Amino acid sequence: MKPQRAELVAETAITLLAERGMRGLTHRAVDEAAGLPPGSTSNLARTRSALLELTLARLAELEADAFAPVLDVAGLTMPDMLAEMTARALWTQLTTGRRQTIARYELAMEATRRPELRKIYDEAGSRFRDPAVTILSAAGSTDPVRHGRQLVAFSEGMMFDAVIGAGAEPTLDDLRLGVRDLLRGMLAG
Repeated sequence: MKPQRAELVAETAITLLAERGMRGLTHRAVDEAAGLPPGSTSNLARTRSALLELTLARLAELEADAFAPVLDVAGLTMPDMLAEMTARALWTQLTTGRRQTIARYELAMEATRRPELRKIYDEAGSRFRDPAVTILSAAGSTDPVRHGRQLVAFSEGMMFDAVIGAGAEPTLDDLRLGVRDLLRGMLAG
């Protein structure tokens, strides 16, 4: 992230997106919620697009931190250990990281209408898909590219269903079992 003020603006924007949705995110609202003088957010991010881009960049950093333990296991060949780490990262996104998860879904919808945001959103996603391919390859996947995409899609689906869908909130054990089953199927070979 950029300087401290940029991080404060992005963190405040994340909170506003989670609490108020896309319409509740304005430069003025960020200034007020962050306790900044009027015009501070506009000085940092002149346009709405710039504010959204700054926010998405911060979200990608926060999510990368949440998934870092999973992404740092190159050479891991134990599906149960990988399943445990993935389940814990998902659990974090559904509990202490829920605010970021909701904000990211707000931005995901907006990215379908803003090509400049779509580009950033897709690049952020590659920070998860590419390591998943590497990890699954090291774990013995016969098709790590496809399996990496599927692991990320499964994770996204679990989070979306828990946060926005009509499904029940999974427990940590539900997540463990689901990821473990998925990985066993992928790595059965």
